[in-house]
Amino acid sequence: MSPRYGTRFADTGATATLLRITTTTGSGAARIVHLNGQVDQDQRLRLESALERAVADRPPRLVVDLAGLGFCDSTGLNALLKTRIAARAAGLPLVLAAPTSQTRRLLEITGADEVFTIYDSVRAALADTAAHTE
Repeated sequence: MSPRYGTRFADTGATATLLRITTTTGSGAARIVHLNGQVDQDQRLRLESALERAVADRPPRLVVDLAGLGFCDSTGLNALLKTRIAARAAGLPLVLAAPTSQTRRLLEITGADEVFTIYDSVRAALADTAAHTE
């Protein structure tokens, strides 16, 4: 049985974290959505709902922090692309920050890295936000 179903790892005794979503406000009132754990079909509704709420709040900029993602499949990619369309319709800049190697590879092989603005860190995304508002 895979960790996705809550199986305990024999070597650590820890249960895998499926997906934890937290939201914070950064410099310039940018909204940061932090994703930690795994994004797959089982987590789709939670992820889409969190991203929809973030767009609906209309912050000056939306940053999706991918640093904590251990796994992201096409479900996560589709949620990000759907959010990009909604953000664009709302006139809201959406950027991705700190993708893990697996997530970066997913973005690259699908060509999604060509449609998103991607920063190496949340700090870099926020610094760029500050530079554009001064």
